Amino acid sequence: MNIQVISIFPSMFSAITDYGVIGRAITDGVLEFDVHDLRDFSQDKHRSVDDRPYGGGPGMVMMAQPLALAIEFATERVKELPTKVVYLSPQGQQLSHDLAVKGAQEQALILIAGRYEGIDQRIIDEYVDEQWSIGDYVLSGGELAAMVVVDALLRQLPEVLGNQESAEQDSFAAGLLDCPHYTRPECFNGRQVPKVLLSGDHQKIERWRLKQALKATKSLRPDVLKKKELNKEESALLNELKLESK
Repeated sequence: MNIQVISIFPSMFSAITDYGVIGRAITDGVLEFDVHDLRDFSQDKHRSVDDRPYGGGPGMVMMAQPLALAIEFATERVKELPTKVVYLSPQGQQLSHDLAVKGAQEQALILIAGRYEGIDQRIIDEYVDEQWSIGDYVLSGGELAAMVVVDALLRQLPEVLGNQESAEQDSFAAGLLDCPHYTRPECFNGRQVPKVLLSGDHQKIERWRLKQALKATKSLRPDVLKKKELNKEESALLNELKLESK
């Protein structure tokens, strides 16, 4: 996979490229990752990339010309790969597990990390394929959003995680939140690990985990549970939970 990022703060991305699964993916050649400093594409000696908005109003807007040059340069870097240009914006489609899975299937992505009041609309009209958001709130810039997107997408690639089941068991992967997890010691501050997890009976353990995932989703994210089509086992376990809560 090839990901190119356009930002005015490229050094911020060392937080993800120097550590963890993304760093390993780059080292192993699974991910080709470049960050381009938008100021390198400025057309004046001050390396300006923003200007006052037409029509007045507060704040500044990122200029079209540097962005266009940066996008064209990044497009050249991905060579002949099919490429999608994504602008990180609070107005975009909200990042979800399904969007992460879909995005991970792209061969190449160019992520635009905006700043200030946003980017010139003409860049969106001419270059941007999709707008993505990480939530209904505003950050100081798109860099953090881009990092979240990269991490979420990379987890979906089989070569990235040491055990692909880790991604398959993540919250939302099966339309439910994840179940609780425990490790040593068996007793901590008087709280015991559930006996079923010590039983060695894998069928009972899987049933317990599914039931706990349903319980967590029902309690914490009922909106997610409403969207899920339950199979017979899940429906039966949910009925058990309802009876137990009475």
